[in-house]
Amino acid sequence: MPELPEVETVCRGLAPHLEGRVLTRVVQRRPDLRFPFPPKFCERLTGRRVSAVRRRAKYILMHLDDGTVLLAHLGMSGRMVISPAPAPEPATHDHVIFETDEGTVVTFNDARRFGMMDLTEEGALAEHPMLRSLGPEPLGNDFSGPVLAERLAGRMSPIKAALLDQTVVAGLGNIYVAEALFHAGLSPTRMAATVTGAKAERLARCIRDVLARAIEAGGSTLRDHRQASGELGYFQHQFSVYDREGEPCPGCTCNLAKTGGIQRIVQSGRSTFYCSHRQR
Repeated sequence: MPELPEVETVCRGLAPHLEGRVLTRVVQRRPDLRFPFPPKFCERLTGRRVSAVRRRAKYILMHLDDGTVLLAHLGMSGRMVISPAPAPEPATHDHVIFETDEGTVVTFNDARRFGMMDLTEEGALAEHPMLRSLGPEPLGNDFSGPVLAERLAGRMSPIKAALLDQTVVAGLGNIYVAEALFHAGLSPTRMAATVTGAKAERLARCIRDVLARAIEAGGSTLRDHRQASGELGYFQHQFSVYDREGEPCPGCTCNLAKTGGIQRIVQSGRSTFYCSHRQR
């Protein structure tokens, strides 16, 4: 499932083609995705000018000139595809098509239909059911070591599980939590409440750094993710531990024959990759 860097990459790809443009035609090709589309979905979008394309956690936010906000989630396989006019013949899994006054066509393609789209108002955005419980943005100014330690205080779950909880930090997923914990030198099995002081500072810094590098690389393409331009993401080539079971640890000189290198364990049904020698 796309995580923060993949969604940020998509938003940055969409912004030059949508911001300041009028949606002249919107086509909805099925009644629902993960949830039903809101009533009069196409009617409420057609003729509106896009004022901004932003991201909150793993959600795309398209702000319109009348105060409406289109909230979209890519789900597991969703992609936003940009193409010039005329609109290409819709493919089987092309579910929503946006055309602008400039001639650009943006198509939402979602083979598994786990994505979603909803409409809300600017003033009600923070209280939308999908957004109201989210934690701070890890790339925002209000995220820091002390903030992270405060949100982890009293949590008796493993730090890996705590960071995947979107109410603790928004937008993190399995890949980037594993990478951030590796660079911070913290075991994914460590109790979350013990990440305080210098450990929390180090982890917050590593979270920011890993996310920033992933965004610069266009996100990670493991299966379905592509940038809005159609290009693949390339951060998977920079993974230190994720999906590298049995390989030597790039951060220490542990004996591969003795330690087995990068290890894989399962936590809450998800694969976790880490170096037991380097991460404590």
